[in-house]
Amino acid sequence: MRKLSLVTLGVSNLNESIEFYESVLELKRVPYDSPKIAFFDLDGPQLALFPKKELAEDAGVSSEGHGFAGITLAHNVATSREVSELLDKAVAAGGNLIKPSQPVSWGGFSGYFADLDGYLWEIACGSDAFSKEQSNG
Repeated sequence: MRKLSLVTLGVSNLNESIEFYESVLELKRVPYDSPKIAFFDLDGPQLALFPKKELAEDAGVSSEGHGFAGITLAHNVATSREVSELLDKAVAAGGNLIKPSQPVSWGGFSGYFADLDGYLWEIACGSDAFSKEQSNG
């Protein structure tokens, strides 16, 4: 069976990005004997942070890309309140609020922030959990 094993993000400042991901999403680093890359356990695939220029060189492409790359990452939480709190935490840690937390067309509740390098993260509460909140409300 094939599965996704690793997502690598090219970052402009490795140490600042490590601190951001540890403090905002509370990700736990996987021990690794190199100061040039960081791995985080995602309970399945791992997230890797690697200097953007070196990652581009490794892939044999230019590191000078701009605009929307056609990819977002997502982190699900249990409640709409947690969505708003996590977005606030990301902004306080240096991220940029892209879309404020709000009910969305697919029935859930979500918002987006951009991390220190502009990668888009959706923070979401699923439609079943959000529907239960609304009925208990």
